[in-house]
Amino acid sequence: MTRVVPVALAGLLVVAAAAAAQEAPVTQSQAQPPAQVQPQGPGMGPDLSPAEIQRLFDAYTVMQAQEALRLSNDQYGAFVARLKVVQDLRRQQQQERARLLRELAQLAGPRAPEGDDAPIAERLRALRDHDTKSHAEIEKAYQELDQLLSVRQRARLRLLEESIERRKLELLMRARQGVRAQGPRRQGQGPMR
Repeated sequence: MTRVVPVALAGLLVVAAAAAAQEAPVTQSQAQPPAQVQPQGPGMGPDLSPAEIQRLFDAYTVMQAQEALRLSNDQYGAFVARLKVVQDLRRQQQQERARLLRELAQLAGPRAPEGDDAPIAERLRALRDHDTKSHAEIEKAYQELDQLLSVRQRARLRLLEESIERRKLELLMRARQGVRAQGPRRQGQGPMR
């Protein structure tokens, strides 16, 4: 069962990343949430949004952490709770940053009308303030998480997170390569198989 979950997770992520890679970049007329992804194959379940895919990676991190960090049973519960705070903060802040960037694209993108730059300057300030505040909040959450861990465990956590992030990028690159190899879908065609 333990080996099935990562394999199923990887399958879901490859399919979801392939579909996400087909989406066009955000333009002024696309101020709506990203399209849902249709995973294909038996047991793939319902549509997965990018946020749900990130939650799967977060869950995978939690699953791998006890072994990778060699957490004691006493540490594990508090560790999971504090790691979840870090993960939730990171996800919320990424969503807010994406929203701010969409607003900036509407104001300053190639199709935006020329005119008053004050709203653009205000959005740039909001983005800078958001980035500064986000960094401080995540740093504080990591400090609270690190209080539970030895120096070696902290190092192992950073290495685990980096490894999972690298895997995520590799899956996305493979999915994009697969999409390019299959060529563009024509309008009205069903899902790629």
